[in-house]
Amino acid sequence: MPRSQRNDNFIDKTFTLVADTSLQVIPTTQGEKKAFTYYRDGMSAQSEGEYAEASQNYYEAMRLEIDPYDRSYILHNIGLIHTSNGEHARALEYYFQALERNPSLPQAFNNMAVICHYRGEQAIQQGDFETSEAWFGKAADHWKQAVLLAPGNYIEAQNWLKITGRLKD
Repeated sequence: MPRSQRNDNFIDKTFTLVADTSLQVIPTTQGEKKAFTYYRDGMSAQSEGEYAEASQNYYEAMRLEIDPYDRSYILHNIGLIHTSNGEHARALEYYFQALERNPSLPQAFNNMAVICHYRGEQAIQQGDFETSEAWFGKAADHWKQAVLLAPGNYIEAQNWLKITGRLKD
């Protein structure tokens, strides 16, 4: 049974009902409808911390989805799973792939910046200040893109850019 049919709470049931109704009304192919169902089930599993199940659903959605814009969100969510699992290099790969398909995805830029900033902090702890500066530079570049795309979001990133003098670059 698909995960979307197992949801017990009101919000999930409501979302599922609205999504299912929309799928019936909007002219889409059967493959796109199946892809959306897998994507929705992936989001549900991911929200419950069931990352293996979420990944399986996202990979199945990727197999079926043909629209680059929709694929960008699937790739982004796969990146989130890898980030949550501490697999930062793999996460960055998926965020880059998402941005190749949809360069207007500020959350992908933000997540890449967070990983780069984290790696910069790790380099400082190891006493490697040159490497930390390189990672912080990458974080700044990604956060600038995120802020450019979504000016009202990422206030903490904007503050970090100002405090560190990287906002002007």
